[in-house]
Amino acid sequence: MTKLEKIERDIQTLGKEDLRRLADWFADFQADLWDEQIEADAKAGKLDAMAERALANHKAGRTEPI
Repeated sequence: MTKLEKIERDIQTLGKEDLRRLADWFADFQADLWDEQIEADAKAGKLDAMAERALANHKAGRTEPI
């Protein structure tokens, strides 16, 4: 049995409260991973072109207030 299969099996035995707590923890964990990826992409310049397009569109009046 792989580590993932054991985790899956163990999750299936959790009660509702523990399952809710696990889901909350996992959502926070994924959000942290996302934040780390965005930060790394920003530092590497991978978002520069998109930011430049957004600023150009805003300066050209092609944006709307939200």
